[in-house]
Parts: sequence; C-alpha cells; structure tokens
Amino acid sequence: MAKRTTGVVRWFDGSKGYGYIDAKDGERVFVHYTALTSYDAPLLLEGEQVEFFLNQTTNGPQATDVSHLN
Repeated sequence: MAKRTTGVVRWFDGSKGYGYIDAKDGERVFVHYTALTSYDAPLLLEGEQVEFFLNQTTNGPQATDVSHLN
C-alpha cells in the first residue's frame, strides 16, 4: 500500500526522464517523469523538496504523484 511522504530530490536527469529522491526516512526512491504532477516540463531540481506517494515495487521503492512542497 502506498503512503504519502516527503523528501528532497537527490538528482534528476530531464533528458533521461528519471532520477532519485531521498525520502524523509532516509530511503532512496526512484522517480520517473511520468510521476510528476503540475509541471509544464518534466523537471525536478536537485535539493528541491517534494511530496509523493511511496510505492514498494519488485524493483524497489518508487515515487508516484510527485508535487512541489511550498
């Protein structure tokens, strides 16, 4: 079951369309550009604070429904 959490963007490569978020619990979470909401361009900036659903997949933790924290 997915849970809503927060974290900081570790890195994101817009040309490749993916990156990683460091969740507040210390877990490194994969993020794909299709998981981003409210973006004109699929882009996350290093150090940016985000909120997301944390899903456990067969390949490890993955973020969905990612949005900026104000």
